[in-house]
Amino acid sequence: MDPRAAEIFRERGIEVHEKPGLSPEEQKAIIGEYDGLAIRSSTKVTADMLEAATNLKVIGRAGIGVDNIDIPAATAKGIVVMNTPFGNSITTAEHAIALMFALARQLPAADASTQAGKWEKSKFMGVELTGKTLGLIGAGNIGSIVAARAQGLKMKVIAFDPFLTPERAIEIGVEKVDLDTLLARADFITLHTPLTDQTRGILGRDALSKVKKGVRIINCARGGLIDEEALKEGLESGHIAGAALDVFATEPAKENALFGTPGFISTPHLGASTTEAQVNVAIQVAEQMSDYLLLGGITNALNSPSLSAEEAPRIKPYMGLSGNLGRLVGQVLGEEIDSIAVEVEGAAAELNITPISGAVLAGLMGSYSDSVNMVNAPVLAKDRGLDVSEVRHAHEGDYHTLVRVTARLKDGNKCNVEGTLVGNANPRLVEMFGVGVEAELTGPMLYIVNEDAPGFIGALGSTLGDADVNIATFALGRRNIGGEALALVAIDSEPSEKLLDALRAIRGVKKVVALRFD
Repeated sequence: MDPRAAEIFRERGIEVHEKPGLSPEEQKAIIGEYDGLAIRSSTKVTADMLEAATNLKVIGRAGIGVDNIDIPAATAKGIVVMNTPFGNSITTAEHAIALMFALARQLPAADASTQAGKWEKSKFMGVELTGKTLGLIGAGNIGSIVAARAQGLKMKVIAFDPFLTPERAIEIGVEKVDLDTLLARADFITLHTPLTDQTRGILGRDALSKVKKGVRIINCARGGLIDEEALKEGLESGHIAGAALDVFATEPAKENALFGTPGFISTPHLGASTTEAQVNVAIQVAEQMSDYLLLGGITNALNSPSLSAEEAPRIKPYMGLSGNLGRLVGQVLGEEIDSIAVEVEGAAAELNITPISGAVLAGLMGSYSDSVNMVNAPVLAKDRGLDVSEVRHAHEGDYHTLVRVTARLKDGNKCNVEGTLVGNANPRLVEMFGVGVEAELTGPMLYIVNEDAPGFIGALGSTLGDADVNIATFALGRRNIGGEALALVAIDSEPSEKLLDALRAIRGVKKVVALRFD
């Protein structure tokens, strides 16, 4: 890691320890002390290590590839995983172009021959890049940079990428094609995709059998995208004219079946190895992690919605409000909930709704599980089969800003709670299940449903007084005179089961639930 990363952490007031070269056992032994972990590609963050990471909140990968991090395990523990996808993009794209030139003109072999005292000019007949078709497998950030450079070389660029929209293809000047079409048409193929279950072996034996004769293949992305044995066979048969790999299925690649194969060029994972890239990714990972740990900002996260450091202070009160609304719904309705809808109105509709929705889920799922936050709450909700939707209303209703959480129950009924911010900072519940109830959700509370009748408030106060429980705040609302009423009572101590039973025994009481808000 470039020293600038540690400097930035210290400048931001974060204590940082630099510990390169630790074994997995040594890493696991100390990881419990840390709130953040900044790594490069050689550190393997396994589920076993994460079990010991009792305080870890964020992992920052200085670079783009995150296959060395067990993201599902990190997500389950509520740990944000970030990378720096743009810091080494130009460097990696330039390396791919450099390898393309090296293949086209056989530069490594020509250099070795010439320096050996030979002058084999006729042996190293090359090909021009101008007018050739370049096939991109992956047209994201790095792929689009390669496309721009190739177009400057007067190459025709085609791309296979399931996530590439027709509009984006036009914008970056490429023709979107399916994989088989790319294999059949491309004179050069370069890969720029992460290693996932879907992309592993994307250039396997079957795909390599379909490539255009004389194709040249470059991989500066991840090892494992290409079947190396099948590639060797293609090179030896002459069907594939050349291949240049910067990455391998097993690294460090000190031995490989491809080594020594005619037409093969290799480099030791140099895609991001420029002075500029090393500094850029170090700066970015330190800034991103500092923003998260100090301000709550989330940038380039792989398992959490983005929330810029500039947005975070403005959204933070909404997240507190939303978390409490989700917690309220979860504690009152519990296992009855089938789906959740999060709606925002007025000023809230101008904000990034995803963190607000995430906070609702974190509050809701915190009613069922321990150690829940915005990172793992969506996964926990999905595991429970909960559908989640988001709705934005630009209009302003009775309140200048409003968050509404509607829970659909398994019996088909819907129940909603609504909240606003007083002074754009202080969360307030303003409606609960169709009844206007203004309350601050804080500490231990009691939720009581009762018949609207004289004497209830007195009986409630007496019962709490007899149990030596003091009332902090009291909010009451009713649907109509003599109908159903709701009470939210903040108390100074946790209610005992004996007290809850006594409250349920009060005449006209239909339901009593003990609530807790941190």
